[in-house]
Amino acid sequence: MKRVAFTMLELVTVIVILGILASLALPRIERDFRQEAADTILSAIRYTQHMALSDNVTNPSNNNWQQAFWRFGIEGCSDDGIFYYIGADKDTEGNIDSKEAAIDPSNGMRMNGLNTKPCQSDLSRQNQASADIFLTKKYGISEGGVVFSGCNNTAGKYIGFDHLGRPHRGFVQNSSGIGGSISPDYGSLCTSDMTITLKFDDTSIADISITVEKETGYAYISTQENS
Repeated sequence: MKRVAFTMLELVTVIVILGILASLALPRIERDFRQEAADTILSAIRYTQHMALSDNVTNPSNNNWQQAFWRFGIEGCSDDGIFYYIGADKDTEGNIDSKEAAIDPSNGMRMNGLNTKPCQSDLSRQNQASADIFLTKKYGISEGGVVFSGCNNTAGKYIGFDHLGRPHRGFVQNSSGIGGSISPDYGSLCTSDMTITLKFDDTSIADISITVEKETGYAYISTQENS
């Protein structure tokens, strides 16, 4: 009885072909990973602006009214990981607490973590926060891996939007006007575009940048058209 089997040459040929296919696929995997991270941040910024347009938190009778603007920002965890948050400090007491955080429309969880807890271990310790906000755990972007530049060159890893959708940065206590009344001050309004650069722990993955335009707050991935 004649038996049919693969020869050693055929096996080696198949292995070589699989190796070539794998090498061709790896760059595509890298691009997808990088793209997913950028798309996540871009969606978060646009969602923040949407919340600002639909929920006007401006209260000129409060000295710290600018602090209440809906805000997208980056915060660190106790294990050097980072997460992004979306929320509005409506009581202007200096922090965005769990009641002031936006709700992730994809899972109904809060879009704000705890900087006193680790990012990369059991997320149940993160007070029911959405798993999607933890950038280090999902994409390998650690502390210092998200760089904000432009928009008046004001320090701080955040950007806020007013009720007209305009971008702001560097929120300051408002000054009193004539007769002790509060005088609206839009000195925090961006007069130049903001760039948010994502840097990955794996240095073989190229940086990618997101631009938020001054005045309109329109956000897009800088290196891609029609993003």
